[in-house]
Amino acid sequence: VTGLVIRRAVATDAEALAAIGAATFGEAFGRLYPRRDLEAFVAAEHSVGRARRDLADPGCAAWLVEADGRAVGLAVACPCGLPHPEVTAACGEIKRLYVLNAWQGGGTGSRLLEAALAWLEREGPRLIWLSVFSENVAAQRLYARFGFEKVGNYHFAVGDSRDPEFILRRG
Repeated sequence: VTGLVIRRAVATDAEALAAIGAATFGEAFGRLYPRRDLEAFVAAEHSVGRARRDLADPGCAAWLVEADGRAVGLAVACPCGLPHPEVTAACGEIKRLYVLNAWQGGGTGSRLLEAALAWLEREGPRLIWLSVFSENVAAQRLYARFGFEKVGNYHFAVGDSRDPEFILRRG
């Protein structure tokens, strides 16, 4: 897709990160959950407050994908918090990587992932982790192209719902 800009998010982008996070999560997974579970999850995980905390944390970084100045995607990288016995404090995680459906394709996800990986590896190679919905085959193919391999499973909680997720690792 041409005309897209990927840039590192700054403190004043908290509202844009929250809005695009809620929109992309709802678009990708809204059909899976009862409305109250989805609304509670989005209110907690894609809130302006959460975005502000991530942006203020020197261990985290976020990026926006913009089309004509409007956010159409995001990525967040941070220390790994996944439930896997091999995760250590030195591990990084691609916590979020979402692009609105209308803007997918043409390498947007790859460019966004490259930016997050470069930041996570800025001080040298390290283990990088992520989780992906077990039924999201397109995302799994993207991550495989970047050297991620499945190393575990867990259940991702959205309210009372529990989704089967794959834990992937690179490095």
